[in-house]
Amino acid sequence: MVISGREDGYDGLIPKYSGGRPSKLSDEQKVQLKEILKERDDWITKEIKYLILKEFVVEYSLMQIHGILKKFGMKFAKPYPHDYRKPVNAEDTLKKDTSNR
Repeated sequence: MVISGREDGYDGLIPKYSGGRPSKLSDEQKVQLKEILKERDDWITKEIKYLILKEFVVEYSLMQIHGILKKFGMKFAKPYPHDYRKPVNAEDTLKKDTSNR
């Protein structure tokens, strides 16, 4: 009786499986997705899920999207709230107002 792997030495001990189901998105589609995501820096996971569904007709769970973004090297953070009423030159106006006192 021969125990599997002995005849191949150390290389025979390495598992022969590829590591899971193939991705639903092709490598080309992943590059395209990464470029789309770089256009903005305030995406939320649900928006990305909808984007993938709309652009590539592929549905992923939020956890799968989290994994894709991690592979892209993207960081996760809470979006910084932006007040739409804030004028573009708010800092300059504040400096002028406080310097006159």
